[in-house]
Amino acid sequence: MIRFLTALALVAASPATAVSPDTAPYEGLRELDTRLARIAYRLVTANVALCREQQPVLGLTLHAIDQYPAADATAVRQVFGFPAPVAVELVVPGGPAAAAGVRADDGVTAIDGVALPVPAPSGDVTAATRDAAQARLAAVAPGTPVALSLRRGSIAQVASVRPVAGCRAEFEVLATTKLGASSDGRVVQVGAPLFLRFDDEQIAVVVAHELAHTILRHRIRLEAAGVKWGLLAQFGRNARLFRETETEADVLGAFLLRNAGWDAQAAVRFWRTQGAKIDGGMFHSRTHPSAKDRAATIERALAAMPAAAPIPYAPAILAQRDAPLQ
Repeated sequence: MIRFLTALALVAASPATAVSPDTAPYEGLRELDTRLARIAYRLVTANVALCREQQPVLGLTLHAIDQYPAADATAVRQVFGFPAPVAVELVVPGGPAAAAGVRADDGVTAIDGVALPVPAPSGDVTAATRDAAQARLAAVAPGTPVALSLRRGSIAQVASVRPVAGCRAEFEVLATTKLGASSDGRVVQVGAPLFLRFDDEQIAVVVAHELAHTILRHRIRLEAAGVKWGLLAQFGRNARLFRETETEADVLGAFLLRNAGWDAQAAVRFWRTQGAKIDGGMFHSRTHPSAKDRAATIERALAAMPAAAPIPYAPAILAQRDAPLQ
């Protein structure tokens, strides 16, 4: 994702944070990215048994200098360091990268001895350099050590990271002023303002819902059913099928939370106390059930779960991922 901060300036570090005005948005950006990365790591690793499509998970987030506007280069380097064009933005505590000694702001110069490409000299803002590095990591087999050639200040070193398996999904904070989140079947985007409104457990409810869309193959199933997006999504069969997939994601999302160590009832509480207060986006439209209905549906599904259900628990609704939408 290209890191423009027009909207993210609204979610910069708190006033108590001792940073200059130029760096505050980027300090805030790292804070939001870290919160999302920790939540996502728990969800994708704890629920890997439910996911047909898997990928290696290292417990780190990469970014590249050319994701940021050249005009902000001084502030970006002050916050993130960037001793190399590709660097580690954050490390998830307790994850494989942390265990291998990788730190935030380490530069990454090579993966398994193969040098990473450098940004094009055009100066354009692009995610291409970061994406190429991420693709290298995604090709690693879970459990197989990957050698990261790091630059920490002026010191070069190599860290051997042993990835764990996780659900195949990427997670990004979306620069927007609107509340909402989405999944295109691979990338889960969470609107930055949600992090100001909700605590991490509540954000986990939203992220689990979007991950459930991915696991249940909703994008693929909706496209196969010939639904229309945009304004036409609000009417007739289109709206009905979108509501159906939202209900499926609500139910599975609660079980994903439970598998990852959260209280599944948090999803019920979220919709009963917070969902109805949010305007627009994924929460209020003809394509989504009401907050009251969502809470009731999740509560019924959790009540039907066997008393001694294992963790991870694979609910029956997983069978829906192969069912055509009619």
